Amino acid sequence: MPSASRPGGIPRYRPFAGPALFRQGFRPFFLGAGLWSLVAGALWPFVLDGALSIPTAFDPVNWHAHEMLFGFVTAVVAGYLLTAIPNWTGRMPLQGWPLAALFAIWGIGRVAVTFSATIGAFGAMLLDLSFSAVLLVAILYEIVSGRNWRNLPMALAFGGLGVANLLTHLDAAGLAPSGDLGLRSGIAIVVFLIGLVGGRIIPSFTRNWLAKRGAARMPAPPGRFDRFCSGLTLVALATWTVAPESLVAGVGLLCAGLANLVRVARWRGLRAAAEPLVWSLHLGFLWVPVGLLLVGLGVVPPGPSSSAGLHALTAGAMGTMTLAVMTRAILSHAGRPPTADRWTAALYVLASAAAALRVLAPFAADASLSLLHASALSWSAAFGIFVIRFGRLLVSR
Repeated sequence: MPSASRPGGIPRYRPFAGPALFRQGFRPFFLGAGLWSLVAGALWPFVLDGALSIPTAFDPVNWHAHEMLFGFVTAVVAGYLLTAIPNWTGRMPLQGWPLAALFAIWGIGRVAVTFSATIGAFGAMLLDLSFSAVLLVAILYEIVSGRNWRNLPMALAFGGLGVANLLTHLDAAGLAPSGDLGLRSGIAIVVFLIGLVGGRIIPSFTRNWLAKRGAARMPAPPGRFDRFCSGLTLVALATWTVAPESLVAGVGLLCAGLANLVRVARWRGLRAAAEPLVWSLHLGFLWVPVGLLLVGLGVVPPGPSSSAGLHALTAGAMGTMTLAVMTRAILSHAGRPPTADRWTAALYVLASAAAALRVLAPFAADASLSLLHASALSWSAAFGIFVIRFGRLLVSR
């Protein structure tokens, strides 16, 4: 599992005779994330056309955004953290039936949000937020017990996702008009995490791959420019979160987008074009500067539809990067060679194609609805391949 820091020790695993799915933290959450993204993505075109009504207290568009961000992406983040933290601390990982119970809480949250109009918005809020609360306590306990203070910001970021989720629920329950703020906050946090973690693992994995092939030119190592990009991106996203229509936010996002474009170019992804496990990470990260630029242009008039930039950051960066990280981690833990077959390469392309189609949709006028359907089909195909090809590795020993 890619780590945000040097390992603090080799994780030990208790003997567990139960299902292999609950042997390691990434297994249930990566599989759950893939399945839920597939299901929710497949349902969305029918909801969009009015052919299907979801019994949720959320507005249909907000339900879609909520479940992609706080359902799918949060599950990926949870699987990443549950597997990475033992590497950081050297402490015993969460596994077995406690892990199964935590996964069940996440699943209950998905059902509760989807049927929140039936069970009540407040009850759905409590059920959904209980997952973030329980996992945050577990993460903080491990970091504090292992004195791994360097990775405390990762726990705080996960806590921030929980607060952002709370804001969306308060809006759905009619208690506060905070839904848009919650969604912007969640997007900002995840994009910043992609920049933070991606900035460490992408040049590292690229360098390792190039070194094995005797390449002379290597990716630029993390340094001052990367720290500058991270700081600039954080300030720009924070400004946009609280003042999305301000000129300051728009200019900040444009500057952050240009800086991150230079950053990803310094990692020499084109030199690793022969290996999908490597170029998929670059492709996923490339959506970050594209999204920042598009959102910034949407603020600084005259600009494109704001949905174009938002979907570049969500469907593009989050969709492609999560698949790139999940597939690489699964292959690594399954003892498979660090290379991707054609099906795996295809799912990366399909995910980014889905994002590209969704970004283009607002500009297509009469063809907009067709592009939305094509985007949903491409997205479902990507995650369908992921579930079929990698699901068996997640449930087998």
